[in-house]
Amino acid sequence: MVPYFQANPRVGWAEAAADLGVTRKQLQADINQLWMCGLPGYGPGDLIDFEFDDDTIKVTFSAGIDKPLRLNSSEASGLLVALRALADIPGVVDPAAALSAIAKIEAAAGTTTGGAQGGPTTPEGVAPRESDVVAAVREALRGGQAVTLDYYSASRDVMSSRTVDPIRVVLVGDHSYLEAWCRDAEGVRLFRFDRIVDARVLDQPAAAPQPAVKAPVSTALFDADPSLPSATLRVSPRSAWMLEYFPMRVINDLPDGFCEAAMTYAAEDWMARQILGFGADVTVLAPGSLADAVRTAAVDALAAYDALDHERPVSPGSIVDDV
Repeated sequence: MVPYFQANPRVGWAEAAADLGVTRKQLQADINQLWMCGLPGYGPGDLIDFEFDDDTIKVTFSAGIDKPLRLNSSEASGLLVALRALADIPGVVDPAAALSAIAKIEAAAGTTTGGAQGGPTTPEGVAPRESDVVAAVREALRGGQAVTLDYYSASRDVMSSRTVDPIRVVLVGDHSYLEAWCRDAEGVRLFRFDRIVDARVLDQPAAAPQPAVKAPVSTALFDADPSLPSATLRVSPRSAWMLEYFPMRVINDLPDGFCEAAMTYAAEDWMARQILGFGADVTVLAPGSLADAVRTAAVDALAAYDALDHERPVSPGSIVDDV
């Protein structure tokens, strides 16, 4: 689109829509999307910009997109693989749009669906169906509307209803998350798409505070400082709440509601005291030095209690109770 507008400065909306094979409404939506694209930094002077005058369109900053993209076979294959992967992750892209893009790239590259990368993307070119929940969340994001989520919190094994102001979709590892301002918590929260049970778009604009919207995505919970040591813990269902309060990530779901989780820490003594406070609900699986520190601290604590018990004066009442 950008090279088209550069080749046709001051083109009218109706003519541009006809040349590009879209409706005027779709053209407006595409231009609104282009306004959010550009060079790293993504601030004023970095994003593609337009000027509108007398019902005409002119590109005033192209961000380097001065000619139609030409892909070689390796680039096309890489893009196809990425699109197929994204199409399977909830909330990241519209599956139908992804399938359409895949078909166009394959046609331009002279390959067939699936090509050398494997079998067909979907049977008979039918796009994978997007769930109503994911579609509702993406609609709220596009329209800048608030949304009410019925959300399952795995760490606490509870369902809750939260009204949130969507900010963006975040991809962390193999999972996609909705980053949103939670009105109940009065803070930014990440909601994993596969744990959103229901979503209802509200007839009110999203109103996330601007500092939260402009702030970079915080994935500290997932991307801990690599210079810090990490402990592997076995956590019982009764203490699963700790997953939401410490820099932890679940590694494996275990039987009976237990889970195996990784947690970073700065000082081993501090970590040993923290784990000791959970009693039998949290077990250190690794590293061995931390397990030894917790064991030593537990033995020392029991010895201290035993010493206090022996120093305590014995009264006749206590003898009777003991008997």
